[in-house]
Amino acid sequence: METLLEVDDLQTAYGSSQILFGVGFSIRAGQVATLLGRNGMGKTTTIRSILGLTRARGGSVRFLGERIDQLPADRIARMGMAVVPEGRQIFATLSVQENLLAFASNRSRSDQPWTLERVYHLFPRLKERARNMGNQLSGGEQQMLAVGRALMTNPHLLILDEATEGLAPLIREDIWHCLRTLKSAGQSILVIDKYVQKLVQLAEHHTIVERGKVVWSGSSEELGAQPELWHRYIGV
Repeated sequence: METLLEVDDLQTAYGSSQILFGVGFSIRAGQVATLLGRNGMGKTTTIRSILGLTRARGGSVRFLGERIDQLPADRIARMGMAVVPEGRQIFATLSVQENLLAFASNRSRSDQPWTLERVYHLFPRLKERARNMGNQLSGGEQQMLAVGRALMTNPHLLILDEATEGLAPLIREDIWHCLRTLKSAGQSILVIDKYVQKLVQLAEHHTIVERGKVVWSGSSEELGAQPELWHRYIGV
C-alpha cells in the first residue's frame, strides 16, 4: 500500500509555548490509524498542524506524496483531507440537507462518490431530519451530520477528532458502526478517541502522544496485549 500521509518530526508552538516536540507517524492508503493520549497532550494540535490550521515550526507533513506543511488550509482540504472536528461545528441555521450539499465535492475523484442518498443510507436519521435546522438536532444527530458532511467531500483521508465524545451509548455505537462500514469500503481514517477497546478492534496502527512527544506506536495486537499502556498514557 502506498503511504497516504507522512508526518515527520513535527514541531508546533503557540507563541512562546511549544506544544509538539517531533511528532511522527504515517498512514497508508486504506488504513485506519489512531492518535491516542490524554487531553492536553497535543493530539488536536497535531491535527491542526496537519490541516494547516496551525502552522508548524519544524518538521514536515506529506500528503499524497506532496509536502503540505507550508500550504494554506483551504488548499490542503481541496487535496482530499476532511475533518470531523471536536465540537462538530455544523451550520446551525442551515438545514441538514443544506449542510450536506454545501460540502458536496469529489475531491478524491472516486468512481463511486458519496452523495446525499448514500449519506442518508448510512445515517437514516439524517434523512428523517433533512429539513430540520442544525440547531434543532440532538448532539448525536449533529455528530452524524458532521461525519456525513465530511464524507460529502469524498476525501482521501477522513480525520475524526473525539468523534464519540459526550454521546449516549447507543449513538456512540452508531458512530462505531459507521466507521466499521467505512473501513470495509477502504476509506483511510485517522481517529482520535478514548475508547481503546473499540479502537483496537477497528484500527490497524496506533500512536500514543504524551506532552507533545510520541511515546509509543504499534499494532492493535501489540496495544491489546499491553493494557498497562492504556492506564499509563490514556487513562482508561
